[in-house]
Amino acid sequence: MAASYISVPRDLTKVKSKVMFNLTKRQLICFGAAALIGVPSFFLIKQISATSTAAIGMMVIMMPFFFLAMYEKNGQHLEVILGHMIEAVFVRPKERPYKTNNYYDVLHRCEIANEEIMDIYLYNQAMRPERNKKGKEDIDFDQYFQEKRAKGLSYTVKPH
Repeated sequence: MAASYISVPRDLTKVKSKVMFNLTKRQLICFGAAALIGVPSFFLIKQISATSTAAIGMMVIMMPFFFLAMYEKNGQHLEVILGHMIEAVFVRPKERPYKTNNYYDVLHRCEIANEEIMDIYLYNQAMRPERNKKGKEDIDFDQYFQEKRAKGLSYTVKPH
């Protein structure tokens, strides 16, 4: 008695369910659409030219449907691949520079922003009317800022 072996594919994601004539639903729909468009076009072309020309015309008309039914690469069908190609060539910009968000650059920008905030705060402190009443008409802002920074003045946001 001879043993019968059935080969089972290792990757079951590539197994397609067959509906009829060992064809998938997608293939049946595409082949049916090709027949619905190709056969009448054959008879229309045959009326104005030779039979061989009509047959070639019918094949040219039906070819895109066959490609839609049969072509698949990396699990993607033809229309998905064409969509990606059209997007890459026509929609997206040609040059896409590589941009990183450098953490140290962010810290540097934050430090500069904090220094600007401190300068604004210190300027507002120097321009307060009660400070000008002490008889100082000309305020030396550089000296004032250096004094405040030397003291380590901290600023906080007051809650509303």
